[in-house]
Amino acid sequence: MRTILETTEDGSHTLYVPELDEHYHSTHGAIQESMHVYIDAGLRHCNNAEINLLEIGFGTGLNAFLTLLEAEKLQKKIHYTTLELYPVSVSNAAMLNFSDIIDPSRKESFEKLHTAVWEEWVQISPFFWLKKLNMDLRDLPVSPPDEKFDLIFYDAFAPEKQPEMWREEIFNGLYTFSSGNAILTTYCAKGVVRRMLQAAGFSVERLSGPPGKREILRARKAGQIPGFPG
Repeated sequence: MRTILETTEDGSHTLYVPELDEHYHSTHGAIQESMHVYIDAGLRHCNNAEINLLEIGFGTGLNAFLTLLEAEKLQKKIHYTTLELYPVSVSNAAMLNFSDIIDPSRKESFEKLHTAVWEEWVQISPFFWLKKLNMDLRDLPVSPPDEKFDLIFYDAFAPEKQPEMWREEIFNGLYTFSSGNAILTTYCAKGVVRRMLQAAGFSVERLSGPPGKREILRARKAGQIPGFPG
């Protein structure tokens, strides 16, 4: 897919896809959205000493980059599996300014995420392993992973842009491939998505969203969410 580089309100870049009339991140701020939805609401609530993480939509690699830095900060080993059917080219990724804003000394680490080979595990840092799979999420239910996932970042394009990525059977499959106390976070708080997650078996709560978005969703596989009636 053809993409156009744009700058969001927090100064960080995003990519715009004319074919879908869609951005990879919130135009209100790419970095602050990813931090809010996936790191603050997701990773920092997963208490496992080691984490098997699944990301739906590698995209620009921003979520993976933030997770890598957080893994080193927390000294938690993270095995990060990410699915992407339409990878961003290495040349386009090199134009993104995420490392310039977050930590210029980590530019090489960000580049490694995009230059890493596909379909096999690559160790990017002492606490972070990456496996990029060039596949459609809809193929996942017939290709079970070797390990169940403790944390899922659901970052596909919006339901009105790619409705095939937001179907009940997909969330049923993700529930099956999740570990006993898995967490799933997504920027999309639509009622239909919340109901599909609940129908799959997750307990779901609405959380305040990042700038420009009222709410996001966090789901857990088992047990009650503290302060949430269920």
